[in-house]
Amino acid sequence: MKELWILGVHITNRVKDVSDFQAVLTKFGCTIKTRLGLHEVTDDFCALSGLVILELTGHREEFVKLENELLKIDGIEVKKMVFDKG
Repeated sequence: MKELWILGVHITNRVKDVSDFQAVLTKFGCTIKTRLGLHEVTDDFCALSGLVILELTGHREEFVKLENELLKIDGIEVKKMVFDKG
């Protein structure tokens, strides 16, 4: 059965962790269908933490590899939602 995976990635320090995080996203670029980045920003403030939502496409094995690579990065928390595509 096909699955739809959505990963929520909380990055506690966008400045410090961005290069490692971006390297993983680049490595799994063909597995990421949609990427949405959220962080608080105003005219005089830009938050260090942020949230990235990833919609994945392809095969479960690649989804697991991507999740595990992200979990290896200090300062990153990953939550997932898995839906049956039936």
